[in-house]
Amino acid sequence: MGKEIIAIAEALSNERAIPKEKIFEALETALATATKKKYPIDIDVRVEIDRKEGNYTTYRRWVVVDTDGPLENPVQEISLAAAREEYPDIAEGDVVEDEIESVTFDRITIQTAKQVLSQRVKTAEREQLIAEQRDRLGHVVNATVKRSSRESMILDLGNGAEGILRRDQMIPHETFGRGDRIRVLLIDIKAEGKGPQLVCSRTAPEFLAELFRIEVPEIGQGIIEIMGVARDPGSRAKIAVRSKDKRIDPRGACIGMRGARVMAVSNELSGERIDVVLWDENLAQYVTNAMEPAEVSRIVINDDSHSIDLAVADDNLALAIGRNGQNVRLASQVLNWNLQVKAESQMDKELEAEAAQVVKLFIDNLDIDEEFAQVLADAGFHTLEEVAYVPAEEFLEIEGLDEELVKALQDNAKAALASREEELKKQGSDELMRIQGMDTELAMGLVKKGIKTLEDLAEQAIDDLLDLGIDEQRAGDIIMNARNLTWFKDEQPQMEMAPAPEQPTEYITEYVPADAPVESADGIAPEGDAGAAAPQGAAPSEQQQ
Repeated sequence: MGKEIIAIAEALSNERAIPKEKIFEALETALATATKKKYPIDIDVRVEIDRKEGNYTTYRRWVVVDTDGPLENPVQEISLAAAREEYPDIAEGDVVEDEIESVTFDRITIQTAKQVLSQRVKTAEREQLIAEQRDRLGHVVNATVKRSSRESMILDLGNGAEGILRRDQMIPHETFGRGDRIRVLLIDIKAEGKGPQLVCSRTAPEFLAELFRIEVPEIGQGIIEIMGVARDPGSRAKIAVRSKDKRIDPRGACIGMRGARVMAVSNELSGERIDVVLWDENLAQYVTNAMEPAEVSRIVINDDSHSIDLAVADDNLALAIGRNGQNVRLASQVLNWNLQVKAESQMDKELEAEAAQVVKLFIDNLDIDEEFAQVLADAGFHTLEEVAYVPAEEFLEIEGLDEELVKALQDNAKAALASREEELKKQGSDELMRIQGMDTELAMGLVKKGIKTLEDLAEQAIDDLLDLGIDEQRAGDIIMNARNLTWFKDEQPQMEMAPAPEQPTEYITEYVPADAPVESADGIAPEGDAGAAAPQGAAPSEQQQ
C-alpha cells in the first residue's frame, strides 16, 4: 500500500497545485479518523507516514496529567505518577504514545479516508489561495463579473479566486453585466466557512491613489508622493501631491499632457471630477491650494481645536462651500483639519467682537486705559497668560514701552491671574465642601484637577481620584454622594446629608434619612428628636433645640 499512498500524494499535489507535505498531512488525518472509528471509545490517535516508502505507523496517545484523584478523561489522559513508572523524566503536559495496529484499507476505511482527505484538501486549497491573494491586498486587480444582484456582485479575480463587490463599495449609478471587465481594489480577505471571501472596493480613497500610481510613473518610482486623498465617489475628489525632486512639477505630472493622465483616472471612475492639489509645507498656502477653485482672502488657524477659519469674498462664498458643502468637506478631509468657511463681512464682525473682549479684559485686569489695551491687542496679545509670561523682549518691540513699564504690566497680569485662580478655587471648594467626607485639602486638589462643581465630580471614575492620596473606598463614597446630590436628587427627596464635624475623625459616607433618629455626641438619640433632621450647616445649639 506504501507505493499507492506515494502515488496519491504526488497526483493530488500536481492536480491541485498544493505542496506534497500538505497532502501527506491530510492523508495522516484521514487514516487517524478511520482508525478511531474502529474503536468503541474516543481514543486519541496519531498516524505517521514514511515520506519515502509510503508505509505508515499508528500510535495511541495519552496526555500526562498531574493529579492525585480520578482522571476526568481516562481514555485520553494518564496520571503523572503512572507515566513516570515507564518514563521517569516525563512532565505534566507531555504525551505518552504506544504503537497500535494500523487500520487496513477496507471499503469503510476507504470511504472515511476519502471524505476526510477531500475536506482537508479543500482547506489546504483555501489556505493557499489566501496566501496568494494576501500579496495583492491594497492593489488594483482586474476582474470579470460572474454574477450580480441588487446587493453585490461576484467577481472572478483569476486563479480560481472570487471577490465580492458590495453595493456600498460601488460607485453610484454604475452598472455592469455578466462578463464585463472591471478594475477594483482588493481591501480585505475574510476566511469564512465556505472559503475565503475577497472583499473589493471602487469607492475607497486608496483606489484613486492606486489608479494614479498606475497612470503616473513618477508616483510608482517614488519621485512624487501622494499626501492625501478625499473622495465623494462618482462626483468629485481631491488628491494632494508633492515632489521630492524640485525639477519636477507634481501637479503637472499628475494632470499629464492636455490632461491625459487625470482624464484616464476620471474615466475609470465614471467621470469623477478630480482636483490635483499641490502640497505645501506652509499650512496656510496648503489650505489655499486645497480650497481651489475658490480664492481665500484670510486664514485663522486654531491649533488647540485643530480647526481653521477661512474668509472668502461675500460673492465667492457659494463657490468655496460647493454644492452641499462638497468643496470644503473634501478640502477638510485631504488636509485632516476642520475647516470653517465664512464671508469676509461675517469674519470682520467676529474679529471686532473678539478684539473688543480682549481690550475689555486688559482694561479690567491690567489697570491700563483703552488706548494701551488696544495697542497690546494689535500686537497679538489675547490672554492674561500671554502678557504675564511672554519674554519681556517681545514687549520692547512695541513702540513706547520700556523695561520698567513692561515689568509693571507683567506684575499686574500675574496678580490678576493669581486673583482669578484663588476665586475659582474658592468657588469650587465651597460647592464641593457640601459632600460628606470632604475636607479642604481634598477639595483644593479636585479644583486643581479641574473638578469644580458637583456635576464635575459626579462624572468622575474612582481611578480618577486615586492620585489625590485617598483610597478606593473613600473615592467611591465621595463620587456616589455627588451623584446623589445631582443625578438622583429627584429620586430621593427625603434624603439629605448630615453636616460634617469641623475635625472629623472618620469619613461619613451615608445619607441620613429625614425620619432617622439624630444621634448626639455620645451616640444616643435624644428623646423627642427621632424624626427631626438638622438643616445643612446648622449650629450644634440649633440641632439640640
